[in-house]
Amino acid sequence: MTGRERVLALLAGEKTDSLPLMPITMMFASDHAGVSYKDYATDYRVLVDAQMKTAETFDFDYVSVISDPGREAADCGATVVYFDDQPPAIDEVNARLADKADLLSLRRPDPLGGGRMHDRVQAVALFKEKAPNEKLIEGWVEGPCAEGADLRGINTLMMDFYDAPPFIHDLFAFNVEMALAFAKAQVAAGADIIGVGDAAASLVGPQIYEEFVFPYEKKLVEGLHAMGTRVRLHICGNTTAILDGMGRLGCDIVDLDYMASLAEARTAMAPTQVLLGNMDPVSILKNGTPELVHDTVAACHNDADGPYIVGAGCEIPRGTPYENVMCLRDYARPH
Repeated sequence: MTGRERVLALLAGEKTDSLPLMPITMMFASDHAGVSYKDYATDYRVLVDAQMKTAETFDFDYVSVISDPGREAADCGATVVYFDDQPPAIDEVNARLADKADLLSLRRPDPLGGGRMHDRVQAVALFKEKAPNEKLIEGWVEGPCAEGADLRGINTLMMDFYDAPPFIHDLFAFNVEMALAFAKAQVAAGADIIGVGDAAASLVGPQIYEEFVFPYEKKLVEGLHAMGTRVRLHICGNTTAILDGMGRLGCDIVDLDYMASLAEARTAMAPTQVLLGNMDPVSILKNGTPELVHDTVAACHNDADGPYIVGAGCEIPRGTPYENVMCLRDYARPH
């Protein structure tokens, strides 16, 4: 099986020749390719080359366009600060929607309008040209809560849940509409699956999640499925309190950070839900021994107790020893 065939078979509930391998790599990939992270995040050709080299070296089953959460925000007019060899950062002090009233005049950016969103669409198209069948191609969009934090500022957004509930609904509706248009362009360019990053959702409690976040994540997931693509959900942080809601979204893959338990996720979600993760990417994958990495992957596989994809709890950190990353492959292929 090719990597693409392997992942698609698992998602279809079919037999695979081994466990799929889909860890997130960004700075690790740029370092492996010997390019600056600024170039990786701003030039789709550099990103594609780095992802292809990394996937081939470590036998990953997919490639991804993920680089930073500032694509949509930048095209909305947010100030994004670029560094030579670190991820771009959104200037929250001067947030794009520091004034809530600005949402009324904010227009959804064109994903093919020549901005940072367009660069990501071009990355998908280049992946499709270079590896149409070998690797699963993953597009990426920001979820409603994460994008709200990007446009409003994380601290201000958290206050808005209490101070301005109608604004939250309007903002999240805008974010879902923008994400669906962005995803549609990536799917048209050749993406097999769309990753949804909604990191800020782990910072709210279950009551706020159910009232404000879940309905818009659900609308996003349903919209993605309606356009014929698959969905990988990744929420950084401790999602223990919202595992049930994450399971009810109907995502094809739920990708868990290390602070949440795979065993608890399996209990909270359907037995057919595909789970991915979730070893501590720093203390175990980066700083641990190969033996510890192997044993931890085995424990994750056991805790998942059902359809499972090998990966870390979040991005593989730069500086992770190659032999530790190879341990992920060495566990996945015989199982």
